[in-house]
Amino acid sequence: MVSKRKAETEAGAGAEETKDNSKRRTRSNPAQLDSDTQIRDTSIPGGWNPYPISKVYRLIEPGPVLLVTTGSLTDGTHNVMTIGFHMVMQHESPPLIGICLGPWDASFTVLKKRRECVLAIPSAEMAGVVVDVGNCSSDDEGMNKWEKFGLEALPGGKVEAPLVGGKDMIANIECVVEDTKMVSKYSMWVLKVVAAWENPAKKETARMFHHRGDGTFVIDGEILNLQDRMVKWKEYQD
Repeated sequence: MVSKRKAETEAGAGAEETKDNSKRRTRSNPAQLDSDTQIRDTSIPGGWNPYPISKVYRLIEPGPVLLVTTGSLTDGTHNVMTIGFHMVMQHESPPLIGICLGPWDASFTVLKKRRECVLAIPSAEMAGVVVDVGNCSSDDEGMNKWEKFGLEALPGGKVEAPLVGGKDMIANIECVVEDTKMVSKYSMWVLKVVAAWENPAKKETARMFHHRGDGTFVIDGEILNLQDRMVKWKEYQD
């Protein structure tokens, strides 16, 4: 019979060996590194602090906070939600925009069925309202976000989903679904732009706001004009 002390010793040694092997496997395969391991094991000169990989989205939030409308203004099924994850995927022929919108959102089913939406760009003056829109759902009993937050729904030119009106809106982009190949895996919809509208009152003074991923936001500041240095991209300048 193995003594209790010997069994404990062997168990402890086994556990330590497993721990050491795990460390070796992790270091030999960077893909296995989690954020905590990187923080413990990574150091670089120059006074840089490690940053958890699970939060890197806070460093590269892609663009301004948007309102997304779905459904139909004609039959009163129109809905509105807030998103922060989106990106330009193609400039033209046709213009394409990617947005992340998943089955946890009430608008997901509507977008899947109707295959069209509007991306509305609010100014910083609307930040509080836009955040509040994103913190409730049309699935909540008796919820009508248009009425609750005083949002103005306007008919679009090419889609049934409404534009978002009002003096503090910057622009509206009408879209149809172009590609759904990445929806099931990444909740990423590829949208084709079919029409766009700008608020002339906001053309020179508009300031968008950007989510930093943790409940804090950054507002557009001073415009830095370096068009004369963008010698390879003149076709994208006005």
